[in-house]
Amino acid sequence: MSFYTSLSGLRGAQTDLSTISNNIANVGSYGFKRSRTEFGDIMPASSKTAGQGVRLKGIQQQFTQGGFEASARELDLAISGSGFFVTRNSLEGGPTYFTRNGSLSIDADRYLTDSNGAYVQVMPADANGNIASASLGSASALQLPLTSGTPRATSLMNVSATLPSTADKPADRPVYSASNPYAFDRLDPNSYNYSQQTTVYDSEGSAIPAMLYFVRTGSVADGDAADTWEAHLFVGNEEASTVTGSTPATPIELTFDASGALTSPSGATAFGDVFPTGASAPLAISLDFGTATTQETASFSVGAFEQDGIASARLNDISIGDDGSITATFSDGSTQVLGQLLLANFANPSGLRQQGDGRWTVTGESGQAQVGAAGGEGFGRIQSGTLERANVDITDELVSLISAQRNFQANAKAIETANAMTQSIMNLRS
Repeated sequence: MSFYTSLSGLRGAQTDLSTISNNIANVGSYGFKRSRTEFGDIMPASSKTAGQGVRLKGIQQQFTQGGFEASARELDLAISGSGFFVTRNSLEGGPTYFTRNGSLSIDADRYLTDSNGAYVQVMPADANGNIASASLGSASALQLPLTSGTPRATSLMNVSATLPSTADKPADRPVYSASNPYAFDRLDPNSYNYSQQTTVYDSEGSAIPAMLYFVRTGSVADGDAADTWEAHLFVGNEEASTVTGSTPATPIELTFDASGALTSPSGATAFGDVFPTGASAPLAISLDFGTATTQETASFSVGAFEQDGIASARLNDISIGDDGSITATFSDGSTQVLGQLLLANFANPSGLRQQGDGRWTVTGESGQAQVGAAGGEGFGRIQSGTLERANVDITDELVSLISAQRNFQANAKAIETANAMTQSIMNLRS
């Protein structure tokens, strides 16, 4: 029997060595929890019989807090206290995993994922930033929005400009002749006096460049009946026309009196629909020069060039608070609460089943997951820009390794001694 007694000791020491080696091997694994082997003696057959060896009672995981490592990433998180992040491998259903590894990232589809590519579960927020009740059923994967707000297509442009009374008429320029008659062409700088660029927006909030060209067409000083200008509006690569279907497009005609005040048009002028390349739908734009547009003995200037379109604000950054709330910041300076990280805890965390890569699943021994938000009762707080290291003390593990090795050697020596005694008995019989 001594052979089998020592053999059980060898097996126990080997299991202990394997467990300690696994702890040491994962000293650099974020969120890893060390394990400890627990042994018990095998009950002897009677009070007059020696013990029958050792048995492995279990390998218990030690869910003590690991040390923190500072990081420059906003999405590197650590739980200071109790709790696990909750993840799923698929967007719909699939097994639920629990992890302490808070090395999160954004995948190609803008979902928040953990280091294994699983979807981090978040309690969603409504339009007012209110968080839904904490439950596994209501939690879902978080997909970051690209934009915020409701876009609006440009429908009105307000312009105030000062047009020089000394400006020449492009049609009288020497470059034009009977063989080369004058015609407005935005690609020909000789065919207009001035230009001004702005940006308009389509119904999806996409920015489209717009250009306004000014052409002097009449001068009282040159003998014409009135001081007149034309304003050509291009949206993208298309010219807008005040007369639907007109070819070429009909511009707005501006008329000034002797004092330089604008007499015509007296209000906003509507252009027909224009559908530039890249726009989601045609734009119907009106242009209003107001009363501040004048003709003076001054250089060309634009006092105001405004439009009523609204672009969608682009996502710039996200931040995660110590309560797990996820806040997005957009290009217009606005912020939006997207949700709150869901945390889980267990009555007996040591009963969780290891799934590798710092993940665990529920078992009957662990009890059902109790979920909530960081900072709530029974849950730690979240530290952003920090990762939790393995709770492995390399010094303790090396000491335990030496002890397990000595134990293995002692059991091996016991087998060797039993073998020598048996051999001696065999020699007596011979």
